[in-house]
Amino acid sequence: MDIAFLSANEIARRIRSKEFSCREILEHYLERIDRFNPELNAIVVDLREEGLETADRLDELVQKGEFLGPLHGVPMTVKESYNVAGTPTTFGKPELKDNKTDSDADSVRKLRAAGVNIFGKTNVPLDLADFQSYNDIYGTTNNPYSLDRIPGGSSGGSAAALAAGLTGLETGSDIGGSIRNPAHFCGVFGHKPTFDLLWRKGHSPVPENVGFGDISVIGPLARSAQDLDTSIRVVAGPDEIMSRGYKLDLPEWKGRSLSELRVGVWKTSDMAPVTKETQARVEQVAEALREEGASINMEARPNIDVNHSHEVYGRLLQPTMSSRMPEEQYERLKKQVDQLDPDDQSIGAQTMRAQVSSFKDFASANELRHRIRWEWHEFFKQYDVLLTPTMPTPAFKHDHGKFGERRILVDNDERSYFEGVFWAGLSGVAYLPSTVIPTGLGTEGLPIGVQIIGPEYSDLLTIGIASDLEQKGFRFEEPQAFAS
Repeated sequence: MDIAFLSANEIARRIRSKEFSCREILEHYLERIDRFNPELNAIVVDLREEGLETADRLDELVQKGEFLGPLHGVPMTVKESYNVAGTPTTFGKPELKDNKTDSDADSVRKLRAAGVNIFGKTNVPLDLADFQSYNDIYGTTNNPYSLDRIPGGSSGGSAAALAAGLTGLETGSDIGGSIRNPAHFCGVFGHKPTFDLLWRKGHSPVPENVGFGDISVIGPLARSAQDLDTSIRVVAGPDEIMSRGYKLDLPEWKGRSLSELRVGVWKTSDMAPVTKETQARVEQVAEALREEGASINMEARPNIDVNHSHEVYGRLLQPTMSSRMPEEQYERLKKQVDQLDPDDQSIGAQTMRAQVSSFKDFASANELRHRIRWEWHEFFKQYDVLLTPTMPTPAFKHDHGKFGERRILVDNDERSYFEGVFWAGLSGVAYLPSTVIPTGLGTEGLPIGVQIIGPEYSDLLTIGIASDLEQKGFRFEEPQAFAS
């Protein structure tokens, strides 16, 4: 195996044992970036000079026997939407192309304190609002397993860079599957944390923002589940105000066994059907757990109406997303909504109305969401985790057409492009943690991931289960075109 595909924890271990230096591993990634990134376009902000200087400082510490933390010397890129001092944070918006920040996001600061060496930023879609990753500033990112396919979004550059062996670790964000669908499409591990477990200050094009929108979280992507665990431990915890009275105390997986698990399995839905091959991968993960002695229930569901849950998710998601709009664009949208036929109940019309909904409407949906949370809470008294698909299909071909005109094929059945957000919203609306694991390549040579959903604050448990499954073969596979 090329050392570029090692896990972040393994890179850190080898640096500690002086098998290679911090500079040597970074230079290896930089050589691969020069060779492979032009066709992939995953890393779009280059900080190599800063990275090389940092590597030398980290190497000086190694020679003294001093280490900043568990990720000392690990070369890392971060999603473009994170503030990194001296770099643009644009969310892919052309009007923000010169929006350079002078400070690090809180999470970036914590990662640096743990020893990572941040040497670049990775691509995103416009306003972080697509399953694809392209924009007019940086262009289009391709999937390492097939360049004519999407890498996912909005953390598409993150997942593509990891899968291609261009970086040691990544961190993304997720409001509608933006960590999970790229992990699925690119065959890496990804974790959407419990809401607000990881503080989001600095994940914004407006550095001084300290209040953040509903549902959205930040979280890690990696080539190994253990790297997810390390990243969560580094970044998680209350902000400075909350830490006066709150202390992080997450349940640990260590000491537990797969044999004791009670597992629900939800392999498809009429609202968002998935391919038979995808369903088979969900079943494959369930069977692997069954072989370890876990109790498996293929019919287990929380006591919620899925149509209602998805509607509530949309009512909360849409105004949260539209709050990012420039004022002029938002005013135009309000005028369009005023002109809608009251009898128009199409998906497009409902989406537009939700985007400009009143606080009363939002508060009503929020109350319904908390009722849904409590139903999930009752469900997880009977079950430890729920296995689901991540997306309806493996990575599909690039499609830069209008949102409303896009379609996907699910076993030759033409479906709505945005149906895939159902599987993200299922846990997102209820603040639940979700870990995506790779299950190998499908018949077209494309990765397929499966989602492990757990109760709130069970983040280390779902990641721990993913780690045990990784040892049983559900692991990252290098894309052949980038393996040499």
